Amino acid sequence: MFTRTILFRLVYLTALCLPLGTPALAGDVQVAVAANFTEPAKEIAAAFEKKTGDHVVMSFGSSGAFYSQIQQGAPFEVFLSADAERPTRLEAENLGVKGSRFVYAYGTLALWSATPGLVDNKGAVLKKGNFQHIAIADPAAAPYGLAAVETMKKLGLYDALSPKIVRGSSIAQTYGFIDSGSAELGFVALSQVYKQNKGSRWNVPAAFYTLIDQQAILLAPGANDPAAKAYIAFLKSPEAVKIIKSYGYAVH
Repeated sequence: MFTRTILFRLVYLTALCLPLGTPALAGDVQVAVAANFTEPAKEIAAAFEKKTGDHVVMSFGSSGAFYSQIQQGAPFEVFLSADAERPTRLEAENLGVKGSRFVYAYGTLALWSATPGLVDNKGAVLKKGNFQHIAIADPAAAPYGLAAVETMKKLGLYDALSPKIVRGSSIAQTYGFIDSGSAELGFVALSQVYKQNKGSRWNVPAAFYTLIDQQAILLAPGANDPAAKAYIAFLKSPEAVKIIKSYGYAVH
């Protein structure tokens, strides 16, 4: 009994000496993921965890918001952006590991409605204008929102459609506006609707907007984390590429 009591006290005292805030386990990878890539990121994380035993902790949102958070010291180890601009900036600012940046997917913009037959396969519905609201992601924060603006300008319809535009903070919120009927139609990432038969859509020609080359980068907090490095490497693997392509992305 005496020995067990002494042992208990030693364990208790040791626990008191531990810092209140302990770092994440070595096998945890903190990843910031652009909202358009939510579903493939979940599948890739599951495959990665099954293969390595490491755990992926993901946050989803707009690329612009994540960029600001990373600048302010957010402890993300990997950033899967929806564009090339922000990872390039982070690398130049020494917040990303030089040489780790690469394109993990090329995205496609789609005009989508939850209503069958509303969106035709050439996007002529935009010229007809027989709707009250059209949803886009915030072009300042989300590359797909910027692509939506470029598309409407390319068609010469931006000024006419501006009064009807409702903006989501991310492409995920934009999808929610359309799915709920708050907006009759809107521009989303093709990956968000690629695996569903719901509603109607037009895949916007690539010539209508700037190439959406989505880049990944290993961030400074993950520079010495084997799990973060392994995750970045896994993104390039045939298994991950197969998942990415299954959502309508192009991978070169």
